[in-house]
Amino acid sequence: MSEAPDPTDHAFSPSIKAAQIRKGSRHHYAGMIMADRVDARLAAFIADVRSFYLGSASADGQPYIQHRGGPKGFLKVLDDKRLAFADFRGNRQYITTGNAAENRKAFIFLMDYANRRRIKIWGELDVIEGDAELNAALAAPDYRGVPEQAMVFTITAWDINCPQHIPQLLPAEDVAAALAERDARIAALEAQLAALSKNET
Repeated sequence: MSEAPDPTDHAFSPSIKAAQIRKGSRHHYAGMIMADRVDARLAAFIADVRSFYLGSASADGQPYIQHRGGPKGFLKVLDDKRLAFADFRGNRQYITTGNAAENRKAFIFLMDYANRRRIKIWGELDVIEGDAELNAALAAPDYRGVPEQAMVFTITAWDINCPQHIPQLLPAEDVAAALAERDARIAALEAQLAALSKNET
């Protein structure tokens, strides 16, 4: 029985390792450890995600990347190896769907701009059509759209990347809520000052 491949082999192909050796960085990565299952840290990160980037490629290697977004929790953990999300009808180009039909290898790039963190996930993508139970489980409760199909991503490796050069960006609704809270606090303090001034006179 052959041993399961090391998760780092999914990230570092022989060609990549050769490049690392040639450029003198292989010793930094030779002992690197990557996970291949969802743990508490990854699950917490995913639960807070509002968007991510999904990469796929055709059988001949033509690459494609798309942005997927939704409310927190729209990307779901099915078990310790699988993630999934509902695919709603959009522009109907079906590029990712077509790619997955002939090349299951895919990539998810998770970004947390507020905290300047990112996670890279290698895996395989399956497009599941006609599974009403799965579609219902993945549907967003406050979204009126009906899932056309489900995207199920099986993890082969994942890694947390360094925060260097990630700009710190905050969701507009979070900024609006913080400003509203500040304005309410200012108004309350101004009312207290006005009451104190009135009492002194």
